[in-house]
Amino acid sequence: MEKKWEEMSAKEKRDARFADWALPKLPDGKDLPFQSPEAKAEYKTRVQRYKDVIELKKPDRVPIMLMATFMPSYLGGALPYDVMYDTEKLKSSFMKFMTDYKPDYYITPAFAGNGKIFDILDYKLLHWPGHGISKQATGYQYLEGEYMKPEDYPALIEDPSDFWLRTYMPRVFGVLEPLKMLSPFTNQWEPVLVGPSVIPFGIPPVQEALKALMKAGDEAMAWIQQIGAIEGALMAMGFVNGAGGATKAPFDYLADTLRGSKGIMLDMYRRPDMVLKAMERIIPIAIKSGAGGATMQRNPVVFLPLHRGADGFMSDEQFRTFYWPQLKAVLVGLINEGCVPALFCEGSYNTRLEYLKELPKASSLWIFDRSDMPKVKKVLGDTITVGGNVPAGLILTGTADEVKAYCKNLIDVVGKDGGYMMSNGTGMDEGKADTVHAMIDFTKKYGVYK
Repeated sequence: MEKKWEEMSAKEKRDARFADWALPKLPDGKDLPFQSPEAKAEYKTRVQRYKDVIELKKPDRVPIMLMATFMPSYLGGALPYDVMYDTEKLKSSFMKFMTDYKPDYYITPAFAGNGKIFDILDYKLLHWPGHGISKQATGYQYLEGEYMKPEDYPALIEDPSDFWLRTYMPRVFGVLEPLKMLSPFTNQWEPVLVGPSVIPFGIPPVQEALKALMKAGDEAMAWIQQIGAIEGALMAMGFVNGAGGATKAPFDYLADTLRGSKGIMLDMYRRPDMVLKAMERIIPIAIKSGAGGATMQRNPVVFLPLHRGADGFMSDEQFRTFYWPQLKAVLVGLINEGCVPALFCEGSYNTRLEYLKELPKASSLWIFDRSDMPKVKKVLGDTITVGGNVPAGLILTGTADEVKAYCKNLIDVVGKDGGYMMSNGTGMDEGKADTVHAMIDFTKKYGVYK
């Protein structure tokens, strides 16, 4: 008799997720038809290669992951504006890149975002190509701000969904400002209160906001269907999506798009208890978000970009208090659900490495940006899988030979005996054809384990 999901160990759940990942399905549940037997074999090999490297085994060779938002489309012949507003251009440029460069794993083209949806909702967190910045721009520009006020902490802690609906969303989406007039849905606790509770839905500005949401929803449905078609075509060719779900560290939930850099730094001194309570409230939300995406996509990998935990942002004492315990709780929660956290460590993590040894062995992937990679291997080599560190500056301004030399050193030192994934160290919006080819092609040739 097969075990129920809740009866499985974390490893049993992970094995089940990997087995599911290796057998991709169509939306109707039928097996994905691969382009050829060779493509099917390559897909399975790439999934197994990922599993081997996570489990600190020697795969057949060093696997290759590209950390990029717009770079694949850029090298495939399209600007960010093109792919944000024209999914046909997104598809053609992304497919061209994958066909030409052939990395093992890629970041979903959905990460490019949809400019039409942003326009409809009057999104205020960003400038993007064609909106606030030139159509020729090569990436986003975040607009720092206090989209959550200090006095909002109790509301976030008490009821996060209500806070997001009636406070946060009206601030970050211009057309949704009327939603702040809604009554809390929890007010409908008796039949006599149903009528009064829905009165705000009869107010014309609220109705206009709902119409805008419906219009955005129509656009989103058309967009995600096209994204799904791209993903299906890539899988049929034997390529593997590098992540099924995504989430963040609880501190980054607060610091990135709620309180902003200045706000969260002041909060650590002025209202530390509120920060800690808010993060405690966010932990289960972060776990559910990441694991839910992994389940829906039939892909065990959960991507976590780490934005504020680097050496240069906070002290070690602050990291011990405000960042690591809550991040660790999210990671353990994901691991217990059979997921593989894949963390992108922006900046330097040289002073944080010992903390990472507290995680279950062979349970996660950490892509490093500017960390000392020999030290990373020495400290973590027998505990977790590491990757990354090919500098963006080298890819953008160096030569192919310089990139090959850099990758050779990473393979020789960090990739020795397995447990390493080749990747660029910074999420990239641009690239240079010869150096990106050098990183990928050299690794495939040189990074073979005997």
